[in-house]
Amino acid sequence: MNINLYSARIKEDVVFGNKVRIVEPVNLYGCKIGSDCFIGPFVEIQKDVIIGDSTKIQSHTFICELVTIGNNCFIGHGVMFINDLFSEGGPAQGNKFLWKATTIGNNVSIGSNATILPINICDNVVIGAGSVVTKSITEPGTYAGNPARLIKK
Repeated sequence: MNINLYSARIKEDVVFGNKVRIVEPVNLYGCKIGSDCFIGPFVEIQKDVIIGDSTKIQSHTFICELVTIGNNCFIGHGVMFINDLFSEGGPAQGNKFLWKATTIGNNVSIGSNATILPINICDNVVIGAGSVVTKSITEPGTYAGNPARLIKK
């Protein structure tokens, strides 16, 4: 395993693939990072998150529990993943049974400051900067807006 750490803060057990580059400061909690990945500064990746091979995660991104990201993905600056939909009228208050999962396919690019609610995104999708993805995406293409909608096949 070849990890190039620039003073990263690894909080708990993290599984790394080969040639992972991480830039300080980051918070990583019990996640799995694939080979040839890049994790920028000010990123938090919570426990049980899986990041596929050759994926790049830019600065100020938050990836909460129950998120899986495929191979060859690009996650822009300041992207927020959400797992709590406040289904009981407020935060789940630690009741993880109310949280929902998110799965991102392979070859997906998510633009800066996008918000990804608990959904599934198929392979070969581009999400425009600032978009809010509220529903699963099952068709490859480019999506943008709030809520995100298909703008180009």
